[in-house]
Amino acid sequence: MCVAPLRCQRLRQSALRERAGQDWQESGHVFTTRTGRPIEPRNLYRSFTRVAANAGLRVIRLHDARHGCATLLTAAGVPPRVVMEILGHSQIAITMNTYAHVVQDTQREAVSHMDRLLRRRPDRD
Repeated sequence: MCVAPLRCQRLRQSALRERAGQDWQESGHVFTTRTGRPIEPRNLYRSFTRVAANAGLRVIRLHDARHGCATLLTAAGVPPRVVMEILGHSQIAITMNTYAHVVQDTQREAVSHMDRLLRRRPDRD
């Protein structure tokens, strides 16, 4: 789902790099200004709120979107270490302290499933 849009962004950025010429500053970022510089957080948030409003979505903080992503990944059973790496946390404790409630809910669901399996009675002949 993400690969195609990222490929399109690479093409857009190549065109921007070409147009900027000597003014281009390589930053290593995927999303940049027209001259390759990192996008200022306030400008990113303005764009984010505009896109959300145009889509008829409730405007939230960008950090809340990040939190939602991590919560969904954790609830989907993605291992905490992988979630940690995606979020860029330096320690697993940061991830687990923030998203432990989701892991606990998932664990409860797994235990309930095991309980249902163990309560099944074998078919009688």
